[in-house]
Amino acid sequence: MARILIVDDSPADLKFMEAALKATPHSVTALNDPAQVEAVADQLRPDLLLVDVVMPGRNGYEVVRGLRRQPGMDNLKVVFVSSKGTETDVKWGLRQGADDYIVKPYTPEQVLGVVNRLIG
Repeated sequence: MARILIVDDSPADLKFMEAALKATPHSVTALNDPAQVEAVADQLRPDLLLVDVVMPGRNGYEVVRGLRRQPGMDNLKVVFVSSKGTETDVKWGLRQGADDYIVKPYTPEQVLGVVNRLIG
């Protein structure tokens, strides 16, 4: 069982993602405030981060950079989940350290596929 942290400022997107992952054996924590990510991740020690790119205050790229600076986050798998879905956006996200990229709107099957591929 892996620990998954979801970060998105949209309550609807958080609920959708949680529902998609409900049937898995993984532990899922949802967070709607990107400012709290480091503190929560320090306690949770997630295996996978699903993070929105466009959020108020801190974008997903900043969140990932902050987490990568934390000790023990070297093996964290990162998936950006965003409405920014051009080829350039996806390539930029992957260059920022993401292991994968999901474009909104997405299906539960897409989420499960990425999760299964990255953490089994």
